[in-house]
Amino acid sequence: MEIYIIIGVLLLLIIIVAANVRIVPQANAYVIERLGAFKGIWSVGLHFKMPFFDRIARKVNLKEQVADFPPQPVITKDNATIQIDTVVFFQITDPKAYTYGVEKPMMAIANLSATTLRNIIGDLELDETFTSRDIINTKMRTILDEATDPWGIKVNRVEVKNIIPPAEIQQAMEKQMKAEREKRESILRAEGTKQSQILVAEGKKEAMILEAEADKQSAILHAEAKKEAQIREAEGEAEAIMKVQHATAEGLRMIKESQPDTGVISIKSLEAFAKAADGKATKIIIPSEIQGLAGLVKSVVEVGKEDVPNA
Repeated sequence: MEIYIIIGVLLLLIIIVAANVRIVPQANAYVIERLGAFKGIWSVGLHFKMPFFDRIARKVNLKEQVADFPPQPVITKDNATIQIDTVVFFQITDPKAYTYGVEKPMMAIANLSATTLRNIIGDLELDETFTSRDIINTKMRTILDEATDPWGIKVNRVEVKNIIPPAEIQQAMEKQMKAEREKRESILRAEGTKQSQILVAEGKKEAMILEAEADKQSAILHAEAKKEAQIREAEGEAEAIMKVQHATAEGLRMIKESQPDTGVISIKSLEAFAKAADGKATKIIIPSEIQGLAGLVKSVVEVGKEDVPNA
C-alpha cells in the first residue's frame, strides 16, 4: 500500500514538473508574473516556473511585424476628401512595456496612425499629397515611433499604399493626364517630322557633295590622262627623231667606212638635190663640184632623145 502511495506521489511530482517546464523559442519572450506581480522575462531557452505561484502573463513575438490598416478618410488643405490606407512595420523591443504599457496595443497604433495621417494631410493640398509620399511616410514614422516608445514598440517604417481621390476629381485628373499624353504625342510627332526633314536635307547635302567630289575626281583623271597622252606622244616623237638621227649617223659611218670615190659622191649628191627639189623648190643652189656632172647627165639625156626617133 505504501508503495502505491509513493508511486502516486512520484507520478504527481513528474506531472507537476512537466507542466511547469517551458521552452521559449527563437525570437520570442515570455512575461512572467508571480502572485499577480511582474516577476521577469524569459528569453530563448529552457525555463521552469513555480507551480501555483507563477504564470505566463504574455507571450511576445520579437520579430518585425506588419500592420495593414484600412483606408482612412482625410481632408486636404483645399477641402478635398480622399481615402488613404497605410502599412506600418513595427517591432516589439520591450516585452514588459508592451504588456503593461497600453491595453490593446494594435488598436492603439491604428487610432494613432489615423490621427497622425489626418494632421499631416490637413497641411497639404490635393496635388501635394500625390507628390509628397516620402514626406508623409517620414513624418508618420517619426511621430508614431515617438508615441509608441513608452509601449515598448519601435516603428521601423510607414508606407502609404493608396491615395484615392473622389470620383469627380479622379475623372478630372484622368482628363488632364489624357491631355498631357496627347500634348507629348504631338510634340514627339513634331520632333520626329523635324528630325526626318533634317535627315533628308543632310542626305541631299551629302549626295551633292559626293557628286561634286565625283566630278572633281573625273576632271582630275581626265586631265591626268590627257597629260599622260601628251607625254607619251612627245616621248614617241623624241624617240623617232633619235632613231632617224641614229640611222643618219649610221649611214654616214658606213659611207665613211666604204671610202667611196668622187664620182659616187657626186651622183649621191645629185640624187639628194633631186629629192630636195621634188618639184616644190623654186630655186636650188648647186655646188660647183657637181655642176659638171649635171651637164654631163643632161648631154647624155639629149643624145638619148635624138637616137630614139632615128631608130
